[in-house]
Amino acid sequence: MSTENSAASLSAGVADGTPHAPNLRRVLGRWDLVLLFVVAVFNLNVVPSIAANGGVTVWLWLVSLVLFFWPQGIAVIELAHRYPGEGGVYLWAKEVFGDFHGFLSGWCYWTNNMMYVPTVMLYFVGVSVFVLGTGHEALADNRYFALSVSLILLSLLVGLNIVGLGVGKWVNNLGGIGTFVAAGLLIGLGVVIWLRFGTTVTWADFKIPANPRFVLNSFGVICFGLVGLELASVMGDEIAEPRKNLPGAVAWGGVLSGALYIGATITLLVAVSKQDISVLQGIVQAVQHMSARIGAGWIVAPFAILLSLSIAGIGSAWLGGSARIPFVAGLDSYLPAWLGKVHPKYHTPAAALLVHAAVSMVLVAVNFLAVGSGVQETFQSLLSLAVVLQLVPFLYIFGALLVIAFSPAFVQCRYGRGTLLFAGVSGLLTTVLGIALVFFPAQQITSLLRYEIWMFGGTAFFIGLAAFFFYVYGGRKAARKLAAARAET
Repeated sequence: MSTENSAASLSAGVADGTPHAPNLRRVLGRWDLVLLFVVAVFNLNVVPSIAANGGVTVWLWLVSLVLFFWPQGIAVIELAHRYPGEGGVYLWAKEVFGDFHGFLSGWCYWTNNMMYVPTVMLYFVGVSVFVLGTGHEALADNRYFALSVSLILLSLLVGLNIVGLGVGKWVNNLGGIGTFVAAGLLIGLGVVIWLRFGTTVTWADFKIPANPRFVLNSFGVICFGLVGLELASVMGDEIAEPRKNLPGAVAWGGVLSGALYIGATITLLVAVSKQDISVLQGIVQAVQHMSARIGAGWIVAPFAILLSLSIAGIGSAWLGGSARIPFVAGLDSYLPAWLGKVHPKYHTPAAALLVHAAVSMVLVAVNFLAVGSGVQETFQSLLSLAVVLQLVPFLYIFGALLVIAFSPAFVQCRYGRGTLLFAGVSGLLTTVLGIALVFFPAQQITSLLRYEIWMFGGTAFFIGLAAFFFYVYGGRKAARKLAAARAET
C-alpha cells in the first residue's frame, strides 16, 4: 500500500457517497505536539499503582521503554507518513487489515477512554482537595462533592474542546507544563531527602519477589502508561506540517516521558514505603511526607494545584483525541452518520465530543454513587479493563508494520525493512504479554472471582458490541452502495 493510496482516507471522503470530512484547521505545531505527548503519555496518576509493587517495577519500566515504547514511536512515525489523515489507529488498521479491523481498533481505543476519563476525574478529586490545605482530604470521600467537581471539570473540558483545538490545546499545553513542574518538584524533593537523610531503599528492594503475582499486573499497566504517541495522529488533519513536525515531537515527547516516569517511580519509593502508597493520592502523599521532613509543608497546596492542572490536561487530551474515533466512524457509516458532523462555527467534531462526554458523565456518576469503601479497588478494576481495551489497537499497529515489512512490493517510506521488522515483532510480543498479564489481579483486588468476571466479561462485551455496530451499520452502508449502483445503471 503506497502513500498515494493512503490519501484516499476518511479525510478525502468515504466510498458510499456520504459527504467528505470537513476542512479541519491545522493548529497543532511542533511544541504543541511535544506538550501533548508529555501530557498524554506521562500520567502521574498511574505511577502510585505501579510503585506500590516495589522497586522491581523500575526494571519493568526499562524493559517496556525498549521493547514497547521505542517500537511505538517507530510505528507512529512510519504509519503516519504512509497513511496521513484524521483517525490514526482507526485509519491505519482499516488501510492494512480492512474495514472491520479498523473499526474494532478505533472502537477499543474509544471505549477504553470511556472508562479511563472517569478514573482521571476520580484522581482529580483526590488530588484537588489538598489545595484547600491539611484536614480537607476527607472531602474526596464525600460522594456528592466528588461527583459535582468531576462533572463540572468534564463539562468545562468538553466546552473548550468544542470551541476548538486552537483553544482546547492550551489546556493540554498548560497540563503539560504542570506535569513538568509537578514531576520536577516531586523528583527534586526526593533528591533533597536522599542527600540529607539517606534512604531505606536497598538493592534488595529491586529484586524480583518470591511471589511475583501482584507484580505481573504492573507490566500491563506500565504498557498502558506508555501509550499516547499515537494520539496526535488521531487528529492528523489538525497538525501543521505533520511530516516536518511529527518525528521530532515524537522523539522529544518519548525521551521526556520515559525519564519522568522512572524518576517519579524511584522518588515515590524513596519517600513512602510501598505498603503505604495509596493508588489515588500517592503522589501528593509523597510530597506531603517529604516536605514535612524538611520543614516546607507549605509546598503541598501549590503542588496540588500544579498536579490538578496536569490531570485536567490529561483529561482534555484523551477526551478530545479519542472523540475523533466516533467522528471518523460516523463519516465511514459504521456508527450513526450524525457523529461525523462538525460544529458549524468552530469546525470541530462536536457531536462525537458530546456523546463521549455523556457516556463518561454516566460512568463518573455510576462510579461515585456505586462505590463505597473500596475506592482503590474500583479504580484498579477500571484501570485494568482500560489497559486491555487500550492495548488492542497496538496489536494492529505493530501487526501493520509486519505486513508492510513482509510485503513483496515493499517501498521504504521513513524506515527500512529491518527497522520495521524489529519494531513490529518486539512491539507485538510485548503488547500480547501486557494484555495477558493484566488479567492477574493487583494487590488492591480483594475478590479474584469478581475481578476475572469483570475482566473477561467486560472485554467480551465491548468487542461484541463493536461487532454489533459494525455489521448493523455496515449492512446499511452496503445496501446504500448497492442501491446507488443500481440507480446509476
